Amino acid sequence: MAELMIIGVANLIVGGLIGLTGVAGFLLPMLYAGYLGMSVSESLVLSFCAFLISGLIGSWNYYKQKNMDVKLAVRLGIGSFIGAVMGVMLNSFIPEEKVKMLLYIVVLLSGISILVRKDKKEMEQDRENLLEKNVPTVLALGIVTGAICSLSGAGGPVLVMPLLVMLGVPVRTAVGVALFDSVFIAIPSIAGYALQIKLSSLAGPLIVSAAAHGIGVCAGSSHAEKIRQNVLKKGIAVFSIIIAIWKLFF
Repeated sequence: MAELMIIGVANLIVGGLIGLTGVAGFLLPMLYAGYLGMSVSESLVLSFCAFLISGLIGSWNYYKQKNMDVKLAVRLGIGSFIGAVMGVMLNSFIPEEKVKMLLYIVVLLSGISILVRKDKKEMEQDRENLLEKNVPTVLALGIVTGAICSLSGAGGPVLVMPLLVMLGVPVRTAVGVALFDSVFIAIPSIAGYALQIKLSSLAGPLIVSAAAHGIGVCAGSSHAEKIRQNVLKKGIAVFSIIIAIWKLFF
């Protein structure tokens, strides 16, 4: 019962943070594998089920707000789906302890990237969108990020969003596309990792995490404009860096 309460509260908070900022999903697999002592496969099934929910809800909200480049999102998603399948396959060849170490390294780098990245207002961003007509680059980007995310449990937006912004995609559009992309990463990841565990043993945690995560994402996305997102992101980044360093070295 205590474990279910922890899972519920964690998903409510993380879902809310994703709804507010687009990032924080990478905290879930670390909680499951590092604190609750679940296997990597169990942790990733629970995490990617949550990412599927937040990706669907979040990307739909951004689409309704006209902050979605559908053509870019679909092309990136196709690449990410292929990459996610590759990441799941790679996971079966790597010892569990090394996968956990990779997870903590990705969390550490994610925290650092959030901390050092400077958000720009969309009106200030006049760079050319380098991905607009470059389909091979979009597919390659999807394959690489999809493989990394499915292997490590990093979710998607925290890795994909900064790369899209760097390549000229407006910030809000980048968040929407990254959330949509996380759906394409989540589906093969859930299917692949579910084959490695006894899924019936996760029935309770799956129901609790899905419900809590969905509520959190809905609540967070509806209040996103009322919160100072920059401060919130910095807090998430510092917390992530501290926890990742602790897990890696202590």
